[in-house]
Amino acid sequence: MFATYLIGLREGLEATLVVSILVAFLVKSQRRDRLPQVWAGVGLAVALSVGFGSLIQYTSTSLLRTSESRELFEAVTSVAAVVFVTWMIFWMRRAARTIAGELRGKLTDALAVGSLAVAGMAFLAVIREGLETALIFYAAAESAAGGTGPGSLLALAGGIATAVVIGFLLYRSAVRINLSRFFTWTGALLILVAAGILKYGVHDFQEAGVLPGLNDLAFDISTTLDPGSWYGALLAGMFNVTAAPTVLELVAWVAYAVPVLVLFLRKPAQPARPMQPAQPAQPDTAVPAAAPADVAAVPSPRS
Repeated sequence: MFATYLIGLREGLEATLVVSILVAFLVKSQRRDRLPQVWAGVGLAVALSVGFGSLIQYTSTSLLRTSESRELFEAVTSVAAVVFVTWMIFWMRRAARTIAGELRGKLTDALAVGSLAVAGMAFLAVIREGLETALIFYAAAESAAGGTGPGSLLALAGGIATAVVIGFLLYRSAVRINLSRFFTWTGALLILVAAGILKYGVHDFQEAGVLPGLNDLAFDISTTLDPGSWYGALLAGMFNVTAAPTVLELVAWVAYAVPVLVLFLRKPAQPARPMQPAQPAQPDTAVPAAAPADVAAVPSPRS
């Protein structure tokens, strides 16, 4: 459940921040007349995302007749979800500091074109997060014991609702959070979730007969890690850590989680600054300190 909540929180906050930046820019620019187009684009993106998730679920449960085809479908969606998760966390780490300026520039261009361009810009800003959420949620929920049942849907909705509340408070300037730290912690957790999804995908490939070794267990610690215990269910539900994985499952989990975590947590190299000629001493003047770049503060419409 926590894994699906985390997915809803992370993806929901990204989308909410985008919408907050767009709305705040329009309000500050005295262009409230364009807000309906923004909300229309957001609403269409949400509707298509829900439809995409429903299509995935319908394909798995109704269109695929044999258990082998269902296992293969779940395996492919699992691998696709891992690719999206990996791309998303590295993209957000790189873009967190510049996303506001880029969005404002694109919205300025869209305002010059017309209403449809504004709605299309809002739609494109949100649809990526929505489609990713639908795919990743399906893969994560299927890899957990509960599947895509009511509990998983409630956990996802709870994460999205939390993200909406945080985004609204940021918009109203009621809270300030360190986005770099937030996305680092949630990104690291999502890498472990993605490793579990990949492990589940490998297991599905084995059950579909695409990969060998279904009965070749790496180890069996069922006596120590009881699958029926609360901690066993927690580890299985969050990271798909099981007591008796196959050799290929374990290799896939380690081969993904270790290098991706190292790359993600490693601080990016700072570009070398060219040497500047010495400047003559200047009299001290009071300069107001700038807010840290990685602290979220969406302008309030009241300012």
